[in-house]
Amino acid sequence: MTIHQPTLGGDAGVQSISASDSGSSFASNVSALLERAEYRRCDKGEDLEDIYRLRYKSYRMTDMVPENASHTIHDDLDETENCYKFGIYIDGHLVSTLRIHHASHQTPASPSTTVFGDTLRPQLAAGATFIDPSRFAADLEWSRVYPQIPYLTLRLAGMACFYFGAPYCLSTIRPEHAGFYRRIYKSEQIGELRDYPGLNYQVVLYRADVASIRERSFQRFPFFRSTPMEQRLMFGKPPKGELAPLTILPTAKYYREAA
Repeated sequence: MTIHQPTLGGDAGVQSISASDSGSSFASNVSALLERAEYRRCDKGEDLEDIYRLRYKSYRMTDMVPENASHTIHDDLDETENCYKFGIYIDGHLVSTLRIHHASHQTPASPSTTVFGDTLRPQLAAGATFIDPSRFAADLEWSRVYPQIPYLTLRLAGMACFYFGAPYCLSTIRPEHAGFYRRIYKSEQIGELRDYPGLNYQVVLYRADVASIRERSFQRFPFFRSTPMEQRLMFGKPPKGELAPLTILPTAKYYREAA
């Protein structure tokens, strides 16, 4: 699988990175790129239009979606109150994007609950919560130069799990990508093959237990670490009368410097 092929699950393209890439050299390369990166939460304006266009450009390259006149990809789930849309920038250039939903009994809307509602909604009603990353898209040219980009993007899913205290992270993915999720996240399949509206392929549902893989993930991928302040800037609501931050710098390096 090439780096520009997105999935709903949020980490498309990482299948092209082998298990050996999780060693110290690869982790150092990701951490170095993280020094040049910034995150932007995109709720309106030109940044939001840019990520909608990046989705379309990336998805059309593999015929995942049909053509449309606007050359953008967005849907009703982009407008729900539990939706967080991000752009990831390197040296000021938009290189990837990810959408995250925090699904709970009060706010159950998400891509996975749309397709696998019969499985997930009873769990939500019983008090479970999930982080549901989706709409991963990456710029092909930048991804050819920097295969670490998916990992910079995936930091967001982990931060969301920690900030919201969600015990599980969902992945709605193509079956052929399941090996990556089992290997890296120890995910288990909880939903069978189904259609997803608007996509030209079928998906399955996987779930990762965040607590059981947290320390292992931090040891293998130290760039996944983040401070509570970074998490709050990413997902928290600013106090009344204050504006949300325009850009957020990664904080994984502070853990490295303190070590």
